Amino acid sequence: MSASEPIPVYTSLTDLYGSLGTSLNHAERWNNIAEEFQRQFGRKPAYIARAPGRVNLIGEHIDYCLFGVLPAAIERDILIAISPRPHHHDHAPGSVVAENMHTKYTRQVFAPAPRRKASVSEEEVHVEEWHLDINTKELRWESYVKAGYYGVLINYFTGGGNPAPVDILVTGTVPAGSGLSSSAAMVVGSTLAFLAVNGKLEPNFTGSGPQISKGQLVEMAVANEKRVGVNSGGMDQAASVISVPSSALYISFFPSLSASSVPLPPGAVFIIANSLVISDKAVTAKRNYNLRVVETLAAARILALRLGVKVGAEERVTLREVIGRLAGEIEGEGDGEGMPIEWIEETLRRMEREVEGLKPAKATEDGQLGVKMEEMIRMSGLSEGEFKQVYLSWVEVEATHFQLYKRAKHVFTEASRVLQFRKTCLSSQSTESLNPLDVIKRLGELMNESQTSCDELFECSCPELNELTKIAREAGAFGSRLTGAGWGGCTVSLVSEDNVDAFIKQVSERYGPYKGLEGEKLSEVIFATKPSSGACGEWGFFIVAVAFDVSCFIWRTRPSF
Repeated sequence: MSASEPIPVYTSLTDLYGSLGTSLNHAERWNNIAEEFQRQFGRKPAYIARAPGRVNLIGEHIDYCLFGVLPAAIERDILIAISPRPHHHDHAPGSVVAENMHTKYTRQVFAPAPRRKASVSEEEVHVEEWHLDINTKELRWESYVKAGYYGVLINYFTGGGNPAPVDILVTGTVPAGSGLSSSAAMVVGSTLAFLAVNGKLEPNFTGSGPQISKGQLVEMAVANEKRVGVNSGGMDQAASVISVPSSALYISFFPSLSASSVPLPPGAVFIIANSLVISDKAVTAKRNYNLRVVETLAAARILALRLGVKVGAEERVTLREVIGRLAGEIEGEGDGEGMPIEWIEETLRRMEREVEGLKPAKATEDGQLGVKMEEMIRMSGLSEGEFKQVYLSWVEVEATHFQLYKRAKHVFTEASRVLQFRKTCLSSQSTESLNPLDVIKRLGELMNESQTSCDELFECSCPELNELTKIAREAGAFGSRLTGAGWGGCTVSLVSEDNVDAFIKQVSERYGPYKGLEGEKLSEVIFATKPSSGACGEWGFFIVAVAFDVSCFIWRTRPSF
């Protein structure tokens, strides 16, 4: 399984990006960060860690219901250059000087502090022996750096030893707040960089030292990101770490996190387009994201009750767990999903019928298909106190009607589309008679169906995303849908490789907010990407090569291909 593989280490960008043409596009960035590090800190970086952003090709808002999703790493990434600081007596253990190449961010200096045993409880003293301030109310860029560092401290420096004082320099091309998981990429890259500089991640080519697997890095990064107040299910981190070139990643979450690559058909390119609508999740969560979580959980309990599936009185069962119990799933069987995928597909088809039982007998005067709070509680079989304790004591929501039917129907149909997308891709690899164009068209159809469901059933789209997907299809996209949580952010469109330039030109001319954008400013909001490789490191002697000009770098790497 991909998650069990070690973190890859490369000695040339060609090995990383897969082709000379692609590596040429990135060589200047690697050269720039190495040179800027030397300018600011007076020496070359010892390591450069890379962590890409991700695009979710299909499978929106179903990961927290524990259904599988299909993201892919994108070429845009976060780069973190790091080097131990020469030892001086005035350096605090593990102190960090952090710079960001983006001029709007200022230098940050911080150091972890060992916790005195008298300052923590008996339970805490065995868990965390370090303190590092992270402001969860105001998410600053260095908070994500600190989050990655914190995981390294508590996993490798409890019970003795001090981390190295370091200098780091960060740069990135993943647009912040766009739904492409720049935050997860920052945390993954930071975790990897601090592991490397402290000797906890030995390069593969030495043949010595501990080998941390991709899955272990994912687990660390998920835990680390929670330190900035983000309760992630693992999709973003897994996509950033485990992805391989030219493939999507099928990630399942039940009974445990697992991932496997899904090769994509040749000739297909994904275009990311930013709607330029920013959804402040912290402000809107009680009406949007958090509300959807509660609606899917309540729907799961009510469906379980209707179908005679046993659920504990205080249990927050998910829709994925309901179908598993309904199908007699035995944990540990199947392809990382508990039960075989064929069983899941069959049970999903049944649930698409069963979910109609959540649909109110008639819509309200304003067209509502939801139910009021008191009706939802009655349907759950719990008392008001029990229901609020299980579903509302840990999250704030705001609604007059709860859309149990719409949300559950989206989840079941979207989960089914993910499996169809996966099967279509795998079938195209095993059956030579399939026309690649027909495969791409089918994938596009599934993406379009997903967008319709996100808009009409899950109601996480917005007018700008709807307009962008419509323009994209008219400009030649086989399929186009929102990606990320929605309510703003980006779309992803499946486009033929020979239509990329014409497609971008048409969209940029027709989408109002893009008017007047040219060159680099336009490429920041709409750009092509092929599925990229996951997080990796560039070590030691490679840095010497990359510090030269680009032509020297190309000459040095040319023999490798």
